[in-house]
Amino acid sequence: MTAASSQVSRIAWRHGVATPGERIVAEETPIAVTYNRATYAVMLASPTDIEDFAIGFSLTEGVIASAADIEELEIVAVEQGIEARLWLSAEPAEAVQTRRRHMTGATGCGLCGLESLAEAARTPRTVVADAVFTPQQVATAIAALPAAQALNRLTRAVHAAALWTPQAGLVVLREDVGRHNALDKLAGTLLRQGIGAADGILLLSSRVSIELIQKAAILGAGIMVAISSPTALAIRQADAAGITLVGVARDDGFEVFTHAHRVRSSTRR
Repeated sequence: MTAASSQVSRIAWRHGVATPGERIVAEETPIAVTYNRATYAVMLASPTDIEDFAIGFSLTEGVIASAADIEELEIVAVEQGIEARLWLSAEPAEAVQTRRRHMTGATGCGLCGLESLAEAARTPRTVVADAVFTPQQVATAIAALPAAQALNRLTRAVHAAALWTPQAGLVVLREDVGRHNALDKLAGTLLRQGIGAADGILLLSSRVSIELIQKAAILGAGIMVAISSPTALAIRQADAAGITLVGVARDDGFEVFTHAHRVRSSTRR
């Protein structure tokens, strides 16, 4: 498979001085997701954790409801990129055939190819999650991201999605050049390992837009914490889904935009 990063030559201009040298940059690769040999989507993504991506993408797209819907999964390197070939059981295979669409997504494209405005702004499922967290736990969770982002330390060019719990710290972290892809990879890992998101904090190293809220709702995440600001539509969707949306999470604090009851000074009920 393709490496996640490459070393390239470059000339750096700093303080008026040109210095030749090299830099490690992130790779991105076309990844085709096929169901029963029919192409469903082609996305640009980091060529890592492809099985997790294929499973998570299938889950958040609504193609599958559980890992049991996948009868076989094969990752194949081809001349133009990578194919994630999935064979589905009868019911999801029939459903995907009726709604199949072709979409070619640029990096970071999370709603490419949708057939209607209504589908893009569809109401997310309602999340039921009872876990609450202290401000210190929220700060500890988001502070754990940088040290765990191995690919981003090399390239300074990829996003991360992770699940953090008070008991285990960072449970799973996945990286990708696309923030949507990173969350799909995390979703696939959680599904494969049978880990629920309701008892932890979903962490993002990016801004929050509507499709990330929709994916978080599918995962059943009660609280999402991101380092950047959410969009107005994402806030409305998080409110509708019952998700506690925390943004602008930095060293000096954070901002809670929806369902603030999950963040309080004490976790006692």
